[in-house]
Amino acid sequence: MSQFRYQPWDAFPQLRDGAHRLLKAQFDGRERDDCRSAIGHWAPAVDIKEEQTGFVIHADLPGVKVEDIEITMEKGVLTVRGERKPENEEAGAGYRRIERPRGTFCRRFSLPDSADADRIQAKSRDGVLEIVIPKREKSWPRKIAVQA
Repeated sequence: MSQFRYQPWDAFPQLRDGAHRLLKAQFDGRERDDCRSAIGHWAPAVDIKEEQTGFVIHADLPGVKVEDIEITMEKGVLTVRGERKPENEEAGAGYRRIERPRGTFCRRFSLPDSADADRIQAKSRDGVLEIVIPKREKSWPRKIAVQA
């Protein structure tokens, strides 16, 4: 029979470091970022694909209504926010386990300079949000004549 020494204090440094990181992110004077500062919120899974004409983002949002989704573009950052509202659950309604995340979500994506922010389109079908971000038309270099 092997013996090991129980050391209950080993978990405290990890707990302290985690709390320190959380508090530093909240109160270090930076602008509050709703995508990172919310505790207990969830983030939908996404697929990002680059095509010749643009970028396509697919986000899994089953159970999220279209009117509960907000997409914004600011300073080269695309932000997708929304909320999956809980179903009508009554206390003692027979639930044994609840695993599907609920509440607000937020995802941010930095877009390259080639993305055309004015032509972004989004649609939702069968619980999947599709965001299409076209690339800008290439501007070809041109020769400029110098006058004497």
